[in-house]
Amino acid sequence: MASFPPRVNEKEIVRSRTIGELLAPAAPFDKKCGRENWTVAFAPDGSYFAWSQGHRTVKLVPWSQCLQNFLLHGTKNVTNSSSLRLQRQNSDGGQKNKPREHIIDCGDIVWSLAFGSSVPEKQSRCVNIEWHRFRFGQDQLLLATGLNNGRIKIWDVYTGKLLLNLVDHTEVVRDLTFAPDGSLILVSASRDKTLRVWDLKDDGNMMKVLRGHQNWVYSCAFSPDSSMLCSVGASKAVFLWNMDKYTMIRKLEGHHHDVVACDFSPDGALLATASYDTRVYIWDPHNGDILMEFGHLFPPPTPIFAGGANDRWVRSVSFSHDGLHVASLADDKMVRFWRIDEDYPVQVAPLSNGLCCAFSTDGSVLAAGTHDGSVYFWATPRQVPSLQHLCRMSIRRVMPTQEVQALPIPSKLLEFLSYRV
Repeated sequence: MASFPPRVNEKEIVRSRTIGELLAPAAPFDKKCGRENWTVAFAPDGSYFAWSQGHRTVKLVPWSQCLQNFLLHGTKNVTNSSSLRLQRQNSDGGQKNKPREHIIDCGDIVWSLAFGSSVPEKQSRCVNIEWHRFRFGQDQLLLATGLNNGRIKIWDVYTGKLLLNLVDHTEVVRDLTFAPDGSLILVSASRDKTLRVWDLKDDGNMMKVLRGHQNWVYSCAFSPDSSMLCSVGASKAVFLWNMDKYTMIRKLEGHHHDVVACDFSPDGALLATASYDTRVYIWDPHNGDILMEFGHLFPPPTPIFAGGANDRWVRSVSFSHDGLHVASLADDKMVRFWRIDEDYPVQVAPLSNGLCCAFSTDGSVLAAGTHDGSVYFWATPRQVPSLQHLCRMSIRRVMPTQEVQALPIPSKLLEFLSYRV
């Protein structure tokens, strides 16, 4: 396992270029609590960007128009500015699929967001499909919002209308994730110590409750082929689940404090987890090995002082779509971009009070949300992947580690395909 502490001399590290800012409006007597932007999300097709502005409000903006506004008006954009306001959705049915801005009042503090898109050939697991209230077409795009009161609300992105209200969690819904295969299977992670699986093609029927966490569940993420789910939570918990059988595959052990975020690489061969122990681990989810460690405090804290200084807690982690870069956001007022084969951040960006981050669909931009409901955007490290890496990703999309290690090929090639070099 490679351990990568941050370099002392960060002058050698490139500063990321700021793309833009979406600043949340603030009234003179606005309460600071409840304004947190706990989550940001990009639509799978790159058409929309969504974030929580705090105080029950979620904003949906067409991503291409948002980028155009940054180019025309500079990096700063106050989201309620009338001069920069994007055109709202009208009631014309013929304009349904044309991206429009929406401001959604969710009725309670929003902790989590997730986009989901439908693929018609992915049928519901329910037998009585003729009784379904909703029949989602190929052009369907949904937004799920997880609320403070334990409810999950499902919205039509094109119209901004509420479609479903899912009620079963008894505590905050801390994270949401849709299966990437277009089945509209939604998994929710909650402070009630459970994960719940919902079938939106079956009108939001709850299919399964996944139990195993002994404390709060902070985050969850599907593997790219939708066969595996990772969930992380308090008390150092990192669990992997088989989503065909809804059974636990294994527990991953290595963190020394609460684990708060997770994300799979685009080929499913790697799993990144972020923890309050000031570390990001890169795992092989197929065997539970830790392949890399990205440290945010040097020297790293010993297990007895697992959290170290609480101004170095890692809040969020996200894998880029090139499979080479990982972004992490920590309480030390810094966003870091790491390469999976480098021992130091390749780019950094300053950010105070950051809470979450996510790469755009094409991987060219990183968005990060803050305590005051604002969002900041940076250009990500751009590098043409090598042919070897592209071939490795193609192989690893269809072959787990066990099958790769059984191949009759030289050991150096096995190490490369297993991300051990």
